[in-house]
Order: sequence, then C-alpha cells, then structure tokens
Amino acid sequence: MARRSRRGVPALLGGLLLALTAGPLQAAAAPAGVPAAEGSGMVMVLDASGSMAGKDGSGGTRIDAARKAVGTVVDAMPDGYPTGLRVYGADKPKGCDDTRLAQPVAALDRAGLKKAVAGVRPKGDTPIGLSLRKAAADLPRPAAGSIGTRTILLISDGEDTCRTPQPCKVAAQLAASGVDLHIDTVGFQVAGRARTQLECIAKAGNGQYYDAPDAKALARQLQRAGQLSADGYRFQGKQVRGTATRGGAPGLVPGQYLDSLGPNEERYYATDLDAASAADFSATVVPPSGAAVGLLDSLHTRIAYGSGGVCDSTTGLFAQREGAAPLTSGVSRIPTQSGTGSCDKAGRYWLVVERKAARGSDATRWPLELTFHVEHPLKKGVTPAQSAPEYGAGGKDARLPATAPEDVTGGTGFNDARTLHPGVWRDKVLPAQTLWYKVPVGWGQQLRYDVEFANEPRIKGSRAAASYGATQVYTPFRTPVGNGTGEFSPHVPYTGRSASLSMGTVPVAWTNRYEAHPNVRPVHLNGDFYIAVTLGARASQVAENPQIGVVLRVAVLGKEKDGPQTGASVAEASRRESGSSADVGQDSGGGWSTGRVVAVAVGGVGVLLLAGLALAYVRPRRRPAAADRAADPRRGGSW
Repeated sequence: MARRSRRGVPALLGGLLLALTAGPLQAAAAPAGVPAAEGSGMVMVLDASGSMAGKDGSGGTRIDAARKAVGTVVDAMPDGYPTGLRVYGADKPKGCDDTRLAQPVAALDRAGLKKAVAGVRPKGDTPIGLSLRKAAADLPRPAAGSIGTRTILLISDGEDTCRTPQPCKVAAQLAASGVDLHIDTVGFQVAGRARTQLECIAKAGNGQYYDAPDAKALARQLQRAGQLSADGYRFQGKQVRGTATRGGAPGLVPGQYLDSLGPNEERYYATDLDAASAADFSATVVPPSGAAVGLLDSLHTRIAYGSGGVCDSTTGLFAQREGAAPLTSGVSRIPTQSGTGSCDKAGRYWLVVERKAARGSDATRWPLELTFHVEHPLKKGVTPAQSAPEYGAGGKDARLPATAPEDVTGGTGFNDARTLHPGVWRDKVLPAQTLWYKVPVGWGQQLRYDVEFANEPRIKGSRAAASYGATQVYTPFRTPVGNGTGEFSPHVPYTGRSASLSMGTVPVAWTNRYEAHPNVRPVHLNGDFYIAVTLGARASQVAENPQIGVVLRVAVLGKEKDGPQTGASVAEASRRESGSSADVGQDSGGGWSTGRVVAVAVGGVGVLLLAGLALAYVRPRRRPAAADRAADPRRGGSW
C-alpha cells in the first residue's frame, strides 16, 4: 500500500475491505523447474529423536508421517532446486552431538531424499541448537554481489533436550549473519513449551512457524514452506552501498541496483540530473515471506536537493500485521512546464530510502532493489495529448473477459513477472506468497483486471477466522498506483470462501505527469504494467489445501495511440502509412498545447482514519485550480 505526501497534507492509506464470490478451482500441477537464484537452497532438519517412534493418532508412527510428508515436499519442489536433509537423534540412544547431514544440499534428487529419509530410525536426544548451526553451514553461499534465498526448514515434535547451544539464540545469530537466510519451523503434534520454543526459533530466525496437529497437516505445511523457499524473489542489479548521510553517497546512473536496509535506517544515493529530463526511481524491499511487521511499518522514498529541499516523497505501507510481503515505493523528479521550479535546475540530487519499523517488527536487514530511469523531453514540435485523470470505461463496473481460464504460473518478482495478455488466467498462490505478472499497455490505453480467490475447504478446528487477499498495480517504472483512489480497494478478507478484488489504472497519457493525484501522475508512459497478487500468511491456518486457486480477468481498454502526441491510433497510423484513405481521429477535446500545460503540486488528498481504515477521497481535477498552480514548485515534502 503506498501513499504520496505533500507538505501539510495527510496521505492516503487504502481502501475498504470487500467480499464477493467466485467459483472453486481445480488443483494445479507441481511447479516446473525454474533456475534457482545463485546461492539459494533449502535444508530440511528432521527430528529423529526417540519420541518420533510414537504413534501419530492415525494408526502409524510420527516418523512414518514425516517420511510421507518429506516425500510430498520433494515431489512438489521445482526440478533442480538445491535441497538437502539433515537429521538429529537418529544414530545414538543418547548424545547431544547426534546430528548428521543425510543428503547434501544439491540439485533436487527426489529419489535420493526419499531413500535418505526412509533409512532414518528414531533413537536419541533432540539437539536442535547444534543442528541449526550445522544446517546453516550445509547451505550454499551466494557469490559476491548476488542475493539468494537460503532456508532451514526444521520439523520437530518436541523441544530441545540439550542445554547448549540455545536454539533461539542460534536462530537469531544465524538470521543476523545475512539478508538471505531464514528458519521456518513445523511443530508436529506439539503443545506447551515445545510449541513455544519452535515459535521462538521461527521468529528469531526471521521465518514462519507452521502448526501440524496431524499427518495430513504435516504434509500440507511442509509443502507450503518448501515451495515458498523455492519461489523466492529473483533479484537483479549491480551491488551498491548507500550511505547514512549525503556525504560519500554512491553515484547512480540509469539502471538497477541491489543493497540492503535495516529497520529504522536511511540510505542515500546521489545522481546528477539535467534541467529538462524526468527521473523515475523505485525502491523495493523483499523481506522473508511472513516476517513480522506492524500495521504502519513502511518504506519511505524521497528525492532531495539543495540544503533541504524535497522534489517528491512517497510512503509504502504494509497496512496489515499478518506478515511481510514485497513492498515498493516510487518517486519522480518531473520538471515543471515553465522550467522555473526549484527542482528544474541541473545538478546533484539524492534518492533517499528509509525503512520504518515498530518495536516487535522483524529486526533483520532486508534486501533492497533500486531502479533509476531517465525520460528525455519530447521532441520539439510534438504536442502531447490531454491528460486522462479519470477511470472512465476502466472503472469498477468495466466489462471484463469471461472466457475459459488458461493456466499460468506467476513470477517471483518484477524481474521475472509472467507476461499476460487480455483474457482469463488461472494460477495457484501459497499463503504469504506474492505472484507477479506484467501486461503491455499502450498510449491512450488503460489496464483493468479482477482477482478472484477460490473457495477452499477450511481446516477443521482452526483458531484463525480469516486472512486477506491483496493486489497492486505498478507502472513501467515500478510506481504503485492502485491505492486510495476511492475506485478500487487493494485488500479483501479471505476466510476460505471465494472473494474478489478489482483494480486498474487511468489511461496512459504523457501529460498525466502534471496531474496532482498520485494514482494519475505516474501513469505517463506506455510499456509493461506490473500486477502483484498476495495471499496473507494466516491463510495457512485457514485453508486446508496447500495452495489457493486464483483467477485473473485482464482487460486492456481503449485504442492504442502511436505516440504521446494527440493523433491517430496505432491501427489508424498503420492504415495511413499504407495509403489507406480512412479518417484519422483526434482525441476528444483536442490536445493541450505545450504552452498551456502547467505543473501542479504532487500528492493525494485524503483522510487517514485508523479506526476503520476508511478513506475520504477527493476526485482528481482535469485542470489544476489557480491556487494549486501557485503551490510550492518543489511539489513534495517529507511525510
């Protein structure tokens, strides 16, 4: 959830929750092989202590249930994903050093892993702390400059029986050792102190705790944890290290970069801009799926200049407490039409990225992906089309495709987002997972889509009443534009019953850059618009199936124009170039001449109502009022 600020103006928080219905979906096949990010991998740490020889309540033993569950996990993992197995308590009746690597972490060997776990015979003690420390050494190390996803997946039916090392302390030390390591835990028929300890390990290890009261739940939760590890965000970019102040800040040129960001930390990056080009920046933090966050934990970006000026400022909010998901904030430096604004001068500017975290939120460093693009001014003589600040045909009542759905597998992030074209698409999403897609949108067109979460059987006796589903849409420069409009809501409760969301953009118009509303201004360039679909972490306590069905109904509305200027559609331009005598249409009302376009202050106008997350929305105006035209030319301020 994002909100853009303006001096003295509260920003937008996001919409009202909405519940609709959608039909059930069939189960999807296991994921196909996708190359893992360098340095990624997972090692399962399996409890083989004496208690695992006990009955599981369904006629078998706990170790039998664990063997079957591990088999389910490896069958569902992508081909080739580096996976290994460590066991403890399997070799000695007594001993706090009883831990060994039963299958090295290497390209997925399903038969080898199943054979290794089939040979495990429960015998001894429960040295969890030592096993975690050893497991971290089992995992591959990412090469310099790369960020992978390294997961320790602990499966246990009891607490540590050895005094040293303390498991929670070990987990905290390991999680602090790098931005790419986390520890998930699965408690198999645990309660009391054992459950408390496993929850502590997961929290300290920057991971999630999964409760498995029976054999079926064990298989389900292991599959979820394993697939989340394998489907981690694929990063791209050049390594860079921001500074705590302007002094010594690394210089950026247009491109993509990687850094990391700690809680309540601020990072500076410098760049030199000319007087006429627009500059677009985005910052994306990628926490471990489901890591602890607060309602108002946020990612704040701003463009600074001079001794204390701010050109643009935006804040992205998690706006929920179930657990972290990727969060993006985008800002732009857009010169005014007159060229006399404070941010119109050539010179040194700084991108500033800040992460705000409440007490109790995840305390580890998170990977940070930055993008920087430069937009050169239009050629002389080109008159841009009028801005398009209204949703019009792309509003909430838009007619969307109703054809039979096609299967698709969403990407892990911006860099491998799956391309979609208008139509109906079907996918599967895990609790705490975000799926990514991209849709080409041309000049004069707008993206409009619905997301439908499937009706799924609920877990009997679950204490969780509901989770949530969410979606966001991003411009080609990764600026989120779907929140706080009053037209769409980015969240919907998910209780296991079908639920749906609507989302979209205004039409793409070059002159939108001079509009005031934060969901209009960034929609000023054609290209791939990104769709993110998230299911809340608590859905793992709600839905019985490991994955939840999701359907996307995607439409791209309007005729594509052949450029930012007022003029023909692409089809009409093609006919004209081929000698066709067809008429060439103009935009309704004609284009704005360059002399009449006036820049206005950026920032949404809204009211933040914390009690109900309700929203008071002011519709963007097609033309700025005189008072707005006289606003601070810096068009921004700290939130």
